[in-house]
Amino acid sequence: ITEALRHSCGVKALVVACNTATAAAIEALRLAHPDLPLVGVEPALKPAAERSRSRRVGVLVTEATARSPRFAALLARQRADVGFAVVACEGLAAAIDAQDTTKIEALSDRFTLGFRQKNEKTAGVDTVVLGCTHYPLVRDVLGRLLGPGVELIATGAPVARHTRTQLQARGLLRPLAAEDAQTREAHPGSGRLRLLSTGDPAPLADAARRWLGIDQTVEWLPLE
Repeated sequence: ITEALRHSCGVKALVVACNTATAAAIEALRLAHPDLPLVGVEPALKPAAERSRSRRVGVLVTEATARSPRFAALLARQRADVGFAVVACEGLAAAIDAQDTTKIEALSDRFTLGFRQKNEKTAGVDTVVLGCTHYPLVRDVLGRLLGPGVELIATGAPVARHTRTQLQARGLLRPLAAEDAQTREAHPGSGRLRLLSTGDPAPLADAARRWLGIDQTVEWLPLE
């Protein structure tokens, strides 16, 4: 996929916008593409620990992330005075992909139950990490189940800022002309967007429409 993006699209940087894919592939990608700025995504354990008043943090991740050595190493680097209750949310990302609202509700209820029951492992959890980039799409469901006393922490904004910093450090940011600056001030986040899929474009088009409010044709990206 990275080779295809570089060859077909001329990308100047790549964000591996998936915790599971980052855990599985980011190191191999860095070896294969040492000249390409690469930004991975990891569960925001450190920011959550800093924000937690009770020093008890819940973490929602995929099964693959939970089992990965990279996540184990990340967990081991955290503050010893903060407890992390990790829940592997089997099937939740797939339910979000399928836009199955009934299953999303049921699985979200199941995986947050421990935080709501406050057993001895999860007693006092006041901060929950959304450790999969799918999960912020159902933030309203998770927030309603966990209640107003629990803060949800995602990584989207910090990853975007880090990506910009990486581009700026390498002189890869496009210079803003005066008219561009005015456009950006009037329409923050404006820019060109292409949606590509290595498989059937229809599910991505449906997801973009439902979750992001974007109605756009999805291009097929062939893998040679």
